[in-house]
Amino acid sequence: MKESIRTVGTASMLLALTRTMADEQAVKQLLAEHGYRFVVTEVGGNSAMNEFQTKTTRAVIGAALNSGIIVKSATNYHALLHAVEEAKRGIMVNVASSASLAVKIAIVRDKDWIAVALFGESALHPVTNHERAGLGVMHLGHDD
Repeated sequence: MKESIRTVGTASMLLALTRTMADEQAVKQLLAEHGYRFVVTEVGGNSAMNEFQTKTTRAVIGAALNSGIIVKSATNYHALLHAVEEAKRGIMVNVASSASLAVKIAIVRDKDWIAVALFGESALHPVTNHERAGLGVMHLGHDD
């Protein structure tokens, strides 16, 4: 798997796809060996009235700032917001307005790029769960 991790996009998606703590730790070790900075969080909510989208944006910004993935600068915020908006578009395609969503979020960056990967499930009812994924990648500015 080491050779597959060539970009922040691939790295973030691999991290978001992990289902166990052991797998998450193994991927984190590989990412650290490649020099990536990363953080993982989760969010859930209802697709109605943008609840899920608002929670996701807040969770991504909070996780990125609290972990030091980004610094408080307009350039960093801009890149992160574009990446999360792009990732959310992938998750939200054809989601019913009353569906529940639960996703794992992985944020990965290197010197020049930041990626947000979302992977999880959506359902109108527990027996209708199905998986969804989204990925956003954006170039970072050079102010940090």
